[in-house]
Amino acid sequence: MSTWFAAAKINLALHVTGRRADGYHLLDSAVMFAADAGDRLTIEPAPETVLAIAGPFGEGLETDSGNLVLRAVAALAAECPGRVKPCRLALEKNLPVASGIGGGSADAAAALKAVVAFNQLDIEEDALARIALSLGADVPVCLTSSACRMRGIGEDIEAWTDAPPLHAVLVNPGVAVSTAAIFKALALTPGQSAGTGMGKMPAASDCLGWLAQCRNDLEPRARQLQSVIGGVLDAIATTDGCRIARMSGSGATCFGLYEDDASASAAAAVLRAANAGWWVAPTRLV
Repeated sequence: MSTWFAAAKINLALHVTGRRADGYHLLDSAVMFAADAGDRLTIEPAPETVLAIAGPFGEGLETDSGNLVLRAVAALAAECPGRVKPCRLALEKNLPVASGIGGGSADAAAALKAVVAFNQLDIEEDALARIALSLGADVPVCLTSSACRMRGIGEDIEAWTDAPPLHAVLVNPGVAVSTAAIFKALALTPGQSAGTGMGKMPAASDCLGWLAQCRNDLEPRARQLQSVIGGVLDAIATTDGCRIARMSGSGATCFGLYEDDASASAAAAVLRAANAGWWVAPTRLV
């Protein structure tokens, strides 16, 4: 049996630059991953392929063929006929669902890695990236699980080699946000350009200052659909040492960035004490 970590994905900035003629939205996003906040996926031999889900956010999740983890296995089996053995997959769901931090996408990416290693598949990197994109726009970036710039519809990924480790607190108020509803609220017509990209990526020493000049274009719409997000951002922003408070992805998870681990841990304690129903996780982004 082997275990794979599916790290939370944090969109430090997310600029919507337009909408393609086929309806897909174009993005420009700076992405990092949590070192110790994420789901865990184990894989072991079994007579048939099955998925079991447990963990604090596992209740009610489907374990049938529609689940992204099993879809990832099926996609690899179709790409490599006769070479994918049946297995038992067990997902420990530690991340909130539909929360803007790529939980399901990270799980699918972990499944791809796990099944490739379990079956010792010799598969081209381009083929694996193609399969990942077919599963969802965030799956390719979760497959890398490293600091990067993500553009296009999620297929254009460039390593962010100058990204420094960042100290953060992740906060989710316990509400789900529909990604489709957020993008619909942008009201961009197919073929329309909108907004600007992030510009040149910064040197490590300039990272926080540069991020402060960026934005998440989905945040205003998410705040309209779920007003609690504004309260979360205000609560994070008022903690001692917070440099930036922003929403990740399409929400509702928000994050605060701090100068050091001690400041992030202290902020997390304050946020937990004042908001018993919120999921609060101090972490380091790498």
